[in-house]
Amino acid sequence: MKLTGPFAQILPLDGLPLKGALRDEQLRIIPNGGVLTEDGIILAVGDFNDLRKAHPSAQTEEITTPLVLLPGFVDCHTHICFGGNRAKDYSMRIAGKSYLEIAKAGGGIWDTVTQTRLATEQELTNTLIQRANRHLAEGVTTIEVKSGYGLSIHEEVKQLRAIKAASAQTKAKLISTCLAAHMVPKDFDGSQEEYLNIVLNELLPVIKKEELSSRVDIFIEQSAINPENALTYLSKAKALGFDITVHADQFTTGGSKVAVEVGAVSADHLEASGETEIKLLAGSNTVAVALPGASLGLGMNYPPARKLLNDGACLAIASDWNPGSAPMGDLLMQAAVMSAAEKLSAAEVFAGLTYRAATALKISNRGILAPGMLADMQAYPCADYREILYYQGKMKSDSVWAGWK
Repeated sequence: MKLTGPFAQILPLDGLPLKGALRDEQLRIIPNGGVLTEDGIILAVGDFNDLRKAHPSAQTEEITTPLVLLPGFVDCHTHICFGGNRAKDYSMRIAGKSYLEIAKAGGGIWDTVTQTRLATEQELTNTLIQRANRHLAEGVTTIEVKSGYGLSIHEEVKQLRAIKAASAQTKAKLISTCLAAHMVPKDFDGSQEEYLNIVLNELLPVIKKEELSSRVDIFIEQSAINPENALTYLSKAKALGFDITVHADQFTTGGSKVAVEVGAVSADHLEASGETEIKLLAGSNTVAVALPGASLGLGMNYPPARKLLNDGACLAIASDWNPGSAPMGDLLMQAAVMSAAEKLSAAEVFAGLTYRAATALKISNRGILAPGMLADMQAYPCADYREILYYQGKMKSDSVWAGWK
């Protein structure tokens, strides 16, 4: 048994609603707080001195400088298993080239597919561990990781095996998602329907047999997979026992409607979502996931986060860390910058990075600091939680505890 503290403040983020707007006044703040843990599980959260008196035999990890303790962040949307980079794409984009112009010049998703196919499984594992550990050092203790840069049976399995291997070699918790429906590969001689049927009939059974993932994602855009084919594919994947998430409404609408109709766990991106899509998501159990890193990387508007919350949606915030549109991968900085633009309270940002993001992954044992939860925690070098967002991501975690390992 271990007692960690005292912290200047603990924000357990417990007792808050899953959906809708939040005010900072709703936050429970524990001054001079401590956390009692055993085998990576939280036993109690409360006043440090009271916990020490009640548990005199507990080993004490004493905190000697002012720190604010939060749950570990959950990044519920990343693409950090990839080969190479797309610096050339980014240079062309900031010089004013369009997405189509970049693709015609050999860039875009297919460039990363080519580089990822050239990488060995071990190389993908090693670079993924490096990225996951960087995220972990910045307080992100749970990380969703997508495939989608293989786009063939063999290469998608290679990516997912690399994710599984990396998960055993980092203290961060990695949760894999099959994004074989990222786009129809350029070297596939057939239709969308034919490609998706191959994924359903040949790839997903292998994934299930090897326990490589329990989640399926799809990129719904006319330039990727159209809504009609996506709905058919996702319905069949769900029938096979996979949880569903959707790249939705990034450039055009239609994806969020499919997500809600199929009962997806989350609809991610939403930059193009309008009033109809906002109300649809708010009235559903599908988590709306904002990806401010993509907005920053592409130089486009943020998702309508404020309107989604005001209408009663569950809003999570993720990094979309990927080599093309969101190469930065700094989750807290992206969330802090979006909060200024979208007028999100600190409570809404922290909820979106923790327990609401965990809901987008269908995991219920992290995201708040409470008895029975994993002791995934992070502490910031300040005495007032408001300083964390005030520095717009420049203040980084001082200490990180990944309780599950």
